[in-house]
Amino acid sequence: MRLLLTTESYLPYLSGVTVSVDALARGLTGRGHDVLVLAPRPARGVAVEAVGSPGPAPRHAWLPSYQLPRVAPPGYRMPWPVPWAAGVRAARAFRPQVVHAHSPFVTGLLARGIARSSGAPLVFTHHTRFADYRHYAGRLAGPVAAVTDAYLASFWAGCAAIIAPSADLAAEIRARRPDARVVVIPTGIDVDAIRDLGATDARRAAGWDAGAVVVATLGRLAREKSPLELLEAVALAAADVPALRLLVVGGGPEEPSLRDRAARPDLAGRVRLTGQLPRTQAIAAVAGADLFAFASRTETQGLVLAEALAAGLPVIAVEGPGVRDSVRDGVDGTVVAVEPSGTRVRRLADAVADLAVDGDRRATMAARARDDADRFSVERRVAETEELYRSVMA
Repeated sequence: MRLLLTTESYLPYLSGVTVSVDALARGLTGRGHDVLVLAPRPARGVAVEAVGSPGPAPRHAWLPSYQLPRVAPPGYRMPWPVPWAAGVRAARAFRPQVVHAHSPFVTGLLARGIARSSGAPLVFTHHTRFADYRHYAGRLAGPVAAVTDAYLASFWAGCAAIIAPSADLAAEIRARRPDARVVVIPTGIDVDAIRDLGATDARRAAGWDAGAVVVATLGRLAREKSPLELLEAVALAAADVPALRLLVVGGGPEEPSLRDRAARPDLAGRVRLTGQLPRTQAIAAVAGADLFAFASRTETQGLVLAEALAAGLPVIAVEGPGVRDSVRDGVDGTVVAVEPSGTRVRRLADAVADLAVDGDRRATMAARARDDADRFSVERRVAETEELYRSVMA
């Protein structure tokens, strides 16, 4: 098949969306399909490098792009909405049989236009819970959210199928658009590569004692990911488990405030923030810990949960969209109830402390996590997407 993938967010910027698009494009190319990715052109002199997904690199058609001031993170390139750009002309000349949009906005509208002119079905993956980012709009948060919700419903109506990365998100979309065809296909990961990845010794890198129990977390350090809640939970847990240490892998706008919090007496010397790392290095750093904790409630899937489980770490996660699709409570981790909110940090702290002191339970959960990780395989997810393409073509 000739398959066009369009995306607003792409490499070398690293996020769940960019990893997902790269994994799908490489997987489809490896299965013999002709894949073209239409994406914002990287900054001058910056190359698109592999981030660990298996398969050959796809071809690219580039859109003119720019760096948004303040709002967007460094390295995130926004595409200009230029329908006559060389990349769009190349995408039209490609005459795709399926157009798969990974954003509903600038590149989504371009995808819709290309699909119509090519007579191809439009598939859309809903990667982002946009309402969870409304705080960036300040006083306009309410109106912006209302307009975005109305626009999304309109965009969904033009899609032959909508892919939701989790069952929770699929249910939300179906509730708002009962006539839509919604299919659950999470982003896959290279399970074998993660299993074989050499773990970084978290204790040695941080100068911690060999007896330290290390809990790791990975992700963008932004308000919507709730990283401060996790630091507060570890501070409470460490009062009962002095050997507890926290490894924070990632960067973002909240990093300075997290460093300030980590310097206070109850956490001083117990927390290491690595800053942003390349994806394989980040996963290797996590793999060297004893357990993984995640406080975000704004995910559509939480790709890092699958990565941590494949690395053989029990996971403690606050209940949110997609969490139970990955973490099996009592089997390979603990799911912490999100409500009541006033005691959520305390519950998270108790869950961390309980696993930190129970080495046998951690080992049992770690074995189950690693042994059952094939359920996250990228090959399986690419095959499911390929099947959906054939269905919408028919």
